[in-house]
Amino acid sequence: MNDIDIAKNFLRKENLALAIVKDEKLVFSSVERGIKPLYTAVEQLKDELEGSSVADKVTGKAAAMLCKYANVKALNTRLISENAINAIKDTKIILEYDECTPYIKNRDNTGMCPVETMAVKTDDIHELMKGISNFLESIKKV
Repeated sequence: MNDIDIAKNFLRKENLALAIVKDEKLVFSSVERGIKPLYTAVEQLKDELEGSSVADKVTGKAAAMLCKYANVKALNTRLISENAINAIKDTKIILEYDECTPYIKNRDNTGMCPVETMAVKTDDIHELMKGISNFLESIKKV
């Protein structure tokens, strides 16, 4: 079984929101929703994530940019935004997804997710990382 299949199995069987596998080993997982788990993984393990496979429930542009920055090999997601697809279309990331949407919605479905809103305004990963950090701090999830 390859890394992306292992990651997908972890996601499903453990009811995770995020599973990252490299060399057939689970290197990071989380049940938390939103950008925090992937942001945390990239902050803590960036170099170790190179060549890994990511299974995520929902992938917006910010998550796609984080995957690109970490040089992941493969990404599988249930729901992806068009912005996310565009962010990684010029990479070698192997992308699998179940459903595509114009953008990721906020939690109460009244508009665009605040992190997706932030991400569509920049292609600079360092600007995005700072913005995510500030956002997480503002909602006390760092």
